[in-house]
Amino acid sequence: MDWDLKEELRDCLVAAAPYGGPIALLRNPGRKEKPASARPVLEIYSASGVPLASLLWKSGPVVSLGWSAEEELLCVQEDGVVLVYGLHGDFRRHFSMGNEVLQNRVLDARIFHTEFGSGVAILTGAHRFTLSANVGDLKLRRMPEVPGLQSAPSCWTTMCQDRVAHILLAVGPDLYLLDHAACSAVTPPGLAAGVSSFLQMAVSFTYRHLALFTDTGYIWMGTASLKEKLCEFNCNIRAPPKQMVWCSRPRSKERAVVVAWERRLMVVGDAPEGIQFVLDEDSYLVPELDGVRIFSRSTHEFLHEVPVASEEIFKIASMAPGALLLEAQKEYEKESQKADEYLREIQELGQLPQAVQQCIEAAGHEHWPDMQKSLLRAASFGKCFLDRFPPDSFVRMCQDLRVLNAIRDYHIGIPLTYSQYKQLTIQVLLDRLVLRRLYPLAIQICEYLRLPEVQGVSRILAHWACYKVQQKDVSDEDVARAINQKLGDTPGVSYSDIAARAYGCGRTELAIKLLEYEPRSGEQVPLLLKMKRSKLALSKAIESGDTDLVFTVLLHLKNELNRGDFFMTLRNQPMALSLYRQFCKHQELETLKDLYNQDDNHQELGSFHVRASYAAEERIEGRVAALQAAADAFYKAKNEFAAKATEDQMRLLRLQRRLEDELGGRFLDLSVHDTVTTLILSGQNKRAEQLARDFRIPDKRLWWLKLTALADLEDWEELEKFSKSKKSPIGYLPFVEICMKQHNKYEAKKYASRVGPEQKVKALLLVGDVAQAADVAIEHRNEAEMSLVLSHCTGATDGATADKIQRARAQAQKK
Repeated sequence: MDWDLKEELRDCLVAAAPYGGPIALLRNPGRKEKPASARPVLEIYSASGVPLASLLWKSGPVVSLGWSAEEELLCVQEDGVVLVYGLHGDFRRHFSMGNEVLQNRVLDARIFHTEFGSGVAILTGAHRFTLSANVGDLKLRRMPEVPGLQSAPSCWTTMCQDRVAHILLAVGPDLYLLDHAACSAVTPPGLAAGVSSFLQMAVSFTYRHLALFTDTGYIWMGTASLKEKLCEFNCNIRAPPKQMVWCSRPRSKERAVVVAWERRLMVVGDAPEGIQFVLDEDSYLVPELDGVRIFSRSTHEFLHEVPVASEEIFKIASMAPGALLLEAQKEYEKESQKADEYLREIQELGQLPQAVQQCIEAAGHEHWPDMQKSLLRAASFGKCFLDRFPPDSFVRMCQDLRVLNAIRDYHIGIPLTYSQYKQLTIQVLLDRLVLRRLYPLAIQICEYLRLPEVQGVSRILAHWACYKVQQKDVSDEDVARAINQKLGDTPGVSYSDIAARAYGCGRTELAIKLLEYEPRSGEQVPLLLKMKRSKLALSKAIESGDTDLVFTVLLHLKNELNRGDFFMTLRNQPMALSLYRQFCKHQELETLKDLYNQDDNHQELGSFHVRASYAAEERIEGRVAALQAAADAFYKAKNEFAAKATEDQMRLLRLQRRLEDELGGRFLDLSVHDTVTTLILSGQNKRAEQLARDFRIPDKRLWWLKLTALADLEDWEELEKFSKSKKSPIGYLPFVEICMKQHNKYEAKKYASRVGPEQKVKALLLVGDVAQAADVAIEHRNEAEMSLVLSHCTGATDGATADKIQRARAQAQKK
C-alpha cells in the first residue's frame, strides 16, 4: 500500500467499495482523544493506496461511511443528513433521512446494495429503523417498532429478499426480521442450545446466505431466509469479532466465513477445523463477489477459494488433463521427448479439448502475468493438435487478461478478479476509468477491444452538434431536430452545453429549442436566466419540482421586474406564489402584506395583522391598533367569529393594562381564565366576578376557578362564605376533593355533609369516614358503593365495617 497512514485503521471510520473499489478513511474522534480544534480529515485512496483526494471535514459528526454502486461516497452524520462526495472529494449533493432521525439522532448506519441501487439504513436514538432502498430516488420507509426494545440491538444487518429490503436484528437470544409491514420473530433452525446473545452477523454478497456468531463461540451458517441450516462451527472463542464476512465463489458448493479479531483471522466452513492466520497489523475486511479483500497499513491481499481449474492443474501429483498439457508444453520448450509422451497420453484419453479449456480458465484466475503466459502457452500448444477447436475463448481470455493486468497496475489500483470483471462488465469498467480521469487508458482499452465507441462517439457527436449550431443558413427548427435525431439520449451528451454554445453564437431561439431535449431542469434553468427568459425559466423550475430552483428564479425575477409585473407573474403561477409567500413569511413581511392586499385575501391579511400585533409591537396602543386592523379584515372576509374573538382580545388587553396600572403585578397577555385566577389570588373577588360577567365565563367554570384559587390561598373562611353564597353549580364534592388535596380534612368534612346522595359515599371515603360511608351505602342498597367501601376497608380497624357490609349483602341476596 502506497499510503502513509498517521492513524491506525481501528481509529478511523473505514469504507471500501466492492469490485476493487476505492477506500475512504475518516478519523473517528470518539475513539481517540485529540484536541478539539483538530478537525478530522477525509481521505480517499485507490485500492493500492494511491491518494485520490483529501479534505478537511467541516460538517457534523459522522457515524458511518459507505460507497454507492456508482462509487460515490456516502457520509452519514449524527443528524441524519447524508453528504455525497465524488471519487476526487468533490461535493455532489446531500439529503436528509427525515425529521424523526434528526430529532432522535443516528446511533448506527449501514450502506447496502440491491438490484435497485444503493440504500441507507439508519438506527436512531429511539431504537427505531429508517430505511431507503435507493438513495438515487429517495423514498424513506420507517420500519415497524420492535416490541420491548429499550436499548440498541447487539448486532443487525440489512438483507434483500423478494426484491424488498429487510432488517435483521438481534436482541439478546431473539432475532427479529423487519419488513415494510411487520416485525417478525425468527428462529434459526438447528441452532445450538445455550445461546443468550448474538454478537455478530453477516450476509453473503448475493444475500443468499447468513452467518450468526453467538456468545457461546458457535457460528451458525444457513440460508438468508432462515429456513435451512448449512453447517455450524465452534471456533472456541467467545470474544465478539471485529468483523465477519462471507468468502464464497459464485456457484461454488464450498461455503466459508472469515472472522477477524485483533491480529487474528479465522476461515471456517463445513470442515471440522478452520484455517487461522496471525495478522501483523490491524486489518479491514471487504467482502467481494468471489472472496475477501484484506488490507492493512502496509498490504492489500485477496483471500479466496482456489478455482477448480487451478486446483486440478496445480495440486500435487495431479493427472488432470490441464496439468499434463502444462507439463507437455514445459517439456516441449526444453526440447524433451517427454512432451510427446504427455501429449499422447492426453490424446489417448480424448481429453485434449478439456485440457486446453482448463488451461484457459486457470489463466483467467491467475494474477501474475508470468503464470498467465505459461498457462496460455500450454493452451495454444494444445490447440495446435486439434482440428476444430474454436479460438474465441482463447482470444477473449487473452484480451480480458491484458485489460485486467492494465487496471491492476499499481498506479491504476483497480484489483479486479476475472469473476468480478465479468460481473461488472466492460462498460461499467470504462465508466470507472473515466470517473478516475484515466482517459488515455479508457481510450486504449476501447481501441484494443474494438468496442463500439460509446464514449468516443458521444464526444464526437457533441463536437458535431456544436459545429451544427454555427450553420446559420439552416433554420433553428431544422438544426434542433437534426441534432436530436443524431444524439437521441446518448449517454455523456449534455444538451445544455450545446445550447450554451448556440447562445454564444447568437442563436437564442435555437438554444431554447435545444434545452427542450435537456432532461435535467437544473441545467436548463441557469441558461434560460442567462438568456433573459426568466418566465420560461420559472415554468421549467416549477415543472422540475425543485423548490430551491424555483426560489432561485423568483429572486432573479424580483430583481429583474418592477413590483407590479413581478406580482402579476406570480399570480399566473400558483405554486411559485405559494413558495414566495413562504419565503416572505420569514424574510419580507411587508411584501407578504402587499401580496395579500393585491389578492384581496382578507382572511390571511387578518391573520397577518394578528401575528404582527404580537411579533412587532411592544406598546399596547400599537398592538391594539394592529388587532383593530385584523378585526376589520376579518369582517371583510365575512369571518365574524374571528372578528369577534379579535375584538374580545382588544378589550382584554385594555383591561389588563388598566389592572396593571391600578393593582401592579403582571396581567398583560394572560388568558381570561388566568386573569380571573390572578385577581382572586390578589383578593380582588369582585373584580374577578365582574370580569367573568363581561367575558361571559360560565358559572361552573368560574366556580372551579374561584374554588381552586381560594384553596391555593388556604383562605378557608372565604371559601366557606363562597360555598354558601348560592347553590353550587358544580356540587360540593369538588370542595371536598380540593380541601383533601390541600391536606385539610377538617374543612373537607364541612362540605362532605352537603354532598348530594349520589356522591355521598365517595365524599365520606375521601375524608376517611369509612363507617359512615358504609352506612350510607347500605342505606342506598347500592352494590357498587358497597364494593367501593369494602376496597377502602383495611386491617382490624375496619373489620366490623366490612362484616356489616357483608351481612347487608347477604340479606339483600336472600330477598
